[in-house]
Amino acid sequence: MTTFNGFSQKDFDVFTIDGLDERMTELKSRISPKLQDIAERLEPTVSSLAGDQMYIHVAKHARRKTNPPNDTWAALANNQRGYKKLPHFQIGMWESHVFIWFAVIYESPIKEDFAKQLKANKQEILSQVPDNFVWSKDHTKPETISHKNVKDREFDELVERLETVKKAEILCGQVFNRDDERLQDEETMMELFDEAVRTLMPLYNLTKKLQ
Repeated sequence: MTTFNGFSQKDFDVFTIDGLDERMTELKSRISPKLQDIAERLEPTVSSLAGDQMYIHVAKHARRKTNPPNDTWAALANNQRGYKKLPHFQIGMWESHVFIWFAVIYESPIKEDFAKQLKANKQEILSQVPDNFVWSKDHTKPETISHKNVKDREFDELVERLETVKKAEILCGQVFNRDDERLQDEETMMELFDEAVRTLMPLYNLTKKLQ
């Protein structure tokens, strides 16, 4: 079992391997155990702050038949059976970066009500989220929106989309580009992940009355 001791360039290069089986073999042996270990270390803090027992779900990509995955992750949610319908936290990576998200994705039945909560708490959210955080409207794509852009003009659009579009999603968190030297340092990264969870917890708390 590979425990987390930082991320190397070889970890990111896994996503350049051709072939579903070949890439999955490396993901399972090299990346998934690291993400499992990170999630296990974060779980006590996340559970304590959330006031909910959180369970770890490592992506298995089981439905894929031909195309190899371009990203992978471990999720923390308050249900042992699944996480996609629930507000959750994700730690994962693409070829280009590592991410940590608070996420409400398209399967969630609370999206519309959560959008109303976001509208009602707009100013508090925008002031609490640091400028080095980012947002996303689609967890299946690597692109992100800077918090500055969200503050300046895109928050209302993101929230309106979450409320009215069936496949809409909203994610907030941090990304670390693959050339960020901090990624190589286990202790530094665990501190950054811990700090991110604490920063994002108010968003999770907004969902608690909706679950």
